[in-house]
Amino acid sequence: MSEGILVVNAGSSSIKFAVYALEAAGQVLRYRGLAEGLGADGAAVEVRDRDGHVVFSDQLPRNDHAAAIDALMLWLERGLQGLALRAVGHRVVHGGPQYSEPVLLDDAVIEALQGFTPLAPLHQPQSMAPIRRLAALRPDMPQVACFDTAFHRTLPRVAQLFALPRKYLADGVIRYGFHGLSYQYIARWLATHRPRLYAGRVVVAHLGNGASLCGLQGGRSIATSMGFTTLDGLPMGRRSGSLDPGVVLYLLDHYRMSAAEVQDLLYNQSGLLGLSGISHDVRVLLASDRPAAREALEVYCYRTAREIGSMAAALQGLDGLVFTAGVGENAAEVRRLICEQLQWLGIRLNQGRNDGNALDIGADGSLPVMVVPTDEEGEIVRETMEKTIVSAV
Repeated sequence: MSEGILVVNAGSSSIKFAVYALEAAGQVLRYRGLAEGLGADGAAVEVRDRDGHVVFSDQLPRNDHAAAIDALMLWLERGLQGLALRAVGHRVVHGGPQYSEPVLLDDAVIEALQGFTPLAPLHQPQSMAPIRRLAALRPDMPQVACFDTAFHRTLPRVAQLFALPRKYLADGVIRYGFHGLSYQYIARWLATHRPRLYAGRVVVAHLGNGASLCGLQGGRSIATSMGFTTLDGLPMGRRSGSLDPGVVLYLLDHYRMSAAEVQDLLYNQSGLLGLSGISHDVRVLLASDRPAAREALEVYCYRTAREIGSMAAALQGLDGLVFTAGVGENAAEVRRLICEQLQWLGIRLNQGRNDGNALDIGADGSLPVMVVPTDEEGEIVRETMEKTIVSAV
């Protein structure tokens, strides 16, 4: 019987999961699924095989994360023919200042991670809920936490510190950075496929509904646009990105908004959705002829180009640019609008290759510009395999 690894990626209202078989040729995706509508009426779970065929779907008796895990485990017990789960790998958004690598979970680690909830109140509880439920259902099953913050623990100290009184720094109010699993995968891909570029100075643009940048030098994170929270940096689908802190004070004072109302505004009502008044989806905005849609995209691309310049300054130069994630991999017009503003850095696009989402999209004589699909789930599988092998030795 073959072994497999379950990957769990829990969000506020959904749980994405995937099952990989560990074969001689490497890790092979067998199934992918989604439990959505959690926290609302009509929560459901669906599983598809690697060809996209639905192999299981059901309404959940409750609309919480525990019910989704219960349904998933019930299907796994019945549906995984010839495949025994070896371990579970979880994407955990926040690892705090101490976790710079994946960790095998036990009661003490789970409690420590729960303690990071104030650092990521919208993400950490959702990450922990499936972990706790699986620990109750399958206490014998090894679980590994893979952190979105861990990759950025190589940031220079000056890049981590905010200009606040030191008592706040001591309490963990520093720049953590996120999307680390994606950046780690891209760094690993560059080491294998573009070793000379890997050894140099590269900016990776992870552009999706959540968006950030990372400056890599020798495959290590030197600078990143997200900070203490996932709200910082670039404008995103629904998130504002960097904002003058005085705006928050103004909202609290002038509009008499509560902290919860400001949080909802900045995380859920801003970004491309707020600017356009139409949608958070780049595809919808690109197809729209409304001026507000175009302006929202222009702001998005301007801020991204400006922040890439900041990354180049932190790296003391630039040897290449990589686009990844949903928007970065598929939105040729967004890449064009960004790169038009980076010609001063030696970046120019080949229009045909860019329109075709080719791997190398730079024009002749340009710095390397690439489109590399990310694989956060594959990175979680790799880390989970390594951690469970080490723990078993």
